[in-house]
Amino acid sequence: MADPSSYRPRPGDIPDSPGVYRFRDEHRRVIYVGKAKSLRQRLANYFQDLANLHPRTRTMVTTAASVEWTVVSTEVEALQLEYSWIKEYDPRFNVKYRDDKSYPYLAVTMSEEFPRVQVMRGHKKKGVRYFGPYAHAWAIRDTVDLLLRVFPVRTCSAGVFKNAARTGRPCLLGYIGKCSAPCVARISPEEHKELAEQFCDFMAGSTGTHLRRLEKRMAEAAEELEYERAARLRDDIEALKKAMEKNAVVLADATDADLIAVAEDELEAAVQIFHVRGGRVRGQRGWVTDKVEEVTTSALVEHALQQLYGEETGDAVPKEVLVPALPEPVGPVQEWLTGRREANVSLRVPQRGDKRALMETVQRNAQQALALHKTKRASDLTTRSRALEEIAEALDLDSAPLRIECYDISHLQGDDVVASMVVFEDGLQRKSEYRRFQIKGRAGDTRLWHGEGQDDVRSMHEVITRRFRRYLAEKEKTGEWTGEAEGADARDASTDGDTALTGTDPATGFLKDDDGRPKKFAYPPQLVVVDGGQPQVAAARRALDELGIDDIAVCGLAKRLEEVWVPGEDDPVVLPRTSEGLYLLQRVRDEAHRFAITYQRTRRAKRFRAGPLDDVPGLGETRRQALIKHFGSLKKLRSATIEQIQEVPGIGRKTAETIAVALARSAPSGPAVNTATGEIIEDGEPDTTAGPPGEPATAGLTDERRGQER
Repeated sequence: MADPSSYRPRPGDIPDSPGVYRFRDEHRRVIYVGKAKSLRQRLANYFQDLANLHPRTRTMVTTAASVEWTVVSTEVEALQLEYSWIKEYDPRFNVKYRDDKSYPYLAVTMSEEFPRVQVMRGHKKKGVRYFGPYAHAWAIRDTVDLLLRVFPVRTCSAGVFKNAARTGRPCLLGYIGKCSAPCVARISPEEHKELAEQFCDFMAGSTGTHLRRLEKRMAEAAEELEYERAARLRDDIEALKKAMEKNAVVLADATDADLIAVAEDELEAAVQIFHVRGGRVRGQRGWVTDKVEEVTTSALVEHALQQLYGEETGDAVPKEVLVPALPEPVGPVQEWLTGRREANVSLRVPQRGDKRALMETVQRNAQQALALHKTKRASDLTTRSRALEEIAEALDLDSAPLRIECYDISHLQGDDVVASMVVFEDGLQRKSEYRRFQIKGRAGDTRLWHGEGQDDVRSMHEVITRRFRRYLAEKEKTGEWTGEAEGADARDASTDGDTALTGTDPATGFLKDDDGRPKKFAYPPQLVVVDGGQPQVAAARRALDELGIDDIAVCGLAKRLEEVWVPGEDDPVVLPRTSEGLYLLQRVRDEAHRFAITYQRTRRAKRFRAGPLDDVPGLGETRRQALIKHFGSLKKLRSATIEQIQEVPGIGRKTAETIAVALARSAPSGPAVNTATGEIIEDGEPDTTAGPPGEPATAGLTDERRGQER
């Protein structure tokens, strides 16, 4: 490990001008390339106290053995040189694109005497018009097969073309009318080239012109009583329309644009691009980006733009590029794109309308791509085994932790405090073993103790204590967990919809799993993971020690720096960024957080929707809605007599009396006031939906309040 001060240049030697810098290791390999508006200010950021640097940056500067730079005139030149060096040196600490496969394009070789339509990959060539990229080559072939009815352009290879010219016999496509057969001189080179240009115009978005031309020719053929030719033209029109349907209109103004979206987590990001030409989606591509450096969304967007347009010129760079966040600064990047296109390029974030809606679609595709990448990575048996071995080695365990339990605390400003327990066995989720807890605290309620605020440490201690107290109790019995044995705590073992309990075996009284096997809550984990740092880890370890359990390992994963904390250690265990063990711990932690916050939101929504009619025994949701619909509001229902309440279908006298008593007890002492606007609500009843109709109860939360939820 090198000391950065050993190769730090003197500040006076570094120019205060735009440029590109390279860090090299002891073997003179370039490990990082960056650009800067001011080289002096940027490089000074790397040579400071190591404790102040981000862990990834700290690793880079201690791996490096030297730094050098190149001065350029403008920030645009710096952007171009940075891209060139990243492509040339492939530095290990720069953003890398994991999926760098070559996407297929529909290509037309306009530079040849007889242009050819084909699928092409790899570097683009001069004299060739490209359309796409497409996700799959078969999608290109399907489109071409439809268009060859109308534009019978050559699709054969050079060898097949020469052989047909030598024998004087065209290929099968020439016989069935899907090739104009220039190989046997059925069409002149000029006519064939014009046919290829019409094909390119149609693919570029000029669809209306060709459809109108064919419709006019069909009408003329019908007038001349040439019904067979009119029928062929009709079929050609249908083929064109079918080809157009494969690319539905998404932007009504026939815009040429590329839309870029990013979905990211701490270590990876998925970049998804939609290519829109003539208002239609003509192609789609994407990468999974390995975040080997500290990088923001704006920087990811800039890297994506470099990857997309670094080798493109002219019309390959669209007039409009829509992104989720603008690069910082945006001026040089926009000027660079304009230079690549040789015309103005608009780089912006869509705010409203069709473009905003399409950007949301691209964003969903990016999120799905990232989730799919994680699923594929997690499903590999070898990868999972390596991850468990790395965790065991990092935490000094005797064996790989085949069962891992992770706990997380969730609340909103101290209210509705809940906890989650998720289980991973052999590196995979075991949802049937998930549990959720209501934090009781010292006062026996669901608010944190003594109003002291967000005391996650005490909550974690309580959850670990309650879970492993049951483990010890069940261990002393048969190993089977019964609902009756747990009393009030049985409520904590409920699960959400996808892992709901299916009932009780009448013979044994044991709660049954979906497959009929008894639930086993006594099976202990080899590793307990808590969402948090040193304090939460200490609380979990203390809870286990108080119960006399010393054969279960404990660790914590802190969100901010992804550090692994173990009990009794002042410094965290830092797993390598590329570690499969760290990736597995992150998945476990994120799943526990998702499960906890889902339960917490469900409880909060239920509390927000609660009203005085909810406490009336025997009054279901249907009759509650019938009452409100009949009277129009809760205020009018409260002022109604028992006889009037009985007029509602399904409400008898006894139920009407119970409703009247419940409403009388819950009568508000004064008018209700909307605290956000100061408006007095006429009905005197607060809004219990906390959001617009049809929206979840969390919709009414302000951004500030939602930010305090965890």
